[in-house]
Amino acid sequence: MSHDEFDDVEGYKKIDRYNLKSIDHIASKYKTILSEMGENPDREGLLKTPERVAKAMQFLTHGYDLNPVEILRSAMFKEDYKQMVIVKDIEVYSMCEHHLLPFFGKAHVAYIPDGYIIGLSKIPRVVDAFARRLQVQERLTTEIRDCLEDTLKPLGVAVVIECSHLCMQMRGIQKQNSVTTTSAFTGEFLKDTTRTEFISLIGSKLH
Repeated sequence: MSHDEFDDVEGYKKIDRYNLKSIDHIASKYKTILSEMGENPDREGLLKTPERVAKAMQFLTHGYDLNPVEILRSAMFKEDYKQMVIVKDIEVYSMCEHHLLPFFGKAHVAYIPDGYIIGLSKIPRVVDAFARRLQVQERLTTEIRDCLEDTLKPLGVAVVIECSHLCMQMRGIQKQNSVTTTSAFTGEFLKDTTRTEFISLIGSKLH
């Protein structure tokens, strides 16, 4: 059973849906973790922290409940257009599966249609569906590529993701300005000329 929370602030309505049974289970574990860390989970400032963290984790991983293929199929249109379509600077927020710390940045996605185009908003939705899971950036990049390739059957797909990883910036090597870039290409984008055009366009400031 899910539970909806509404938060109206200056006309903005935020709707969060939670599985209450899961929230209770996860919160109980976080209460134990707080105790093991040497904290007092019953003190005022931490009383609701386990529940808040449980809700946050459920939201941050809600991509498991989304079907990226169905997202694309919901807005596929026949169109005789065979030039590059790019959606760039898509915000990415994900969770590193190794340390459960965030990584975040931007994704740039392109495809060359072969009979079908898709609603432009569906590409960021697909990115989000895969990103809102426990991830590694390399797999996230190929999952987005493969989803578009397998569903649209285009002439080619290109995905580039640039992210900062808190597991590198807050712990471990602690390099604050490091950025990780991953890429994945199919079809026409395996050709130097097409790939170079894509890289040039995502780096340009046309807006």
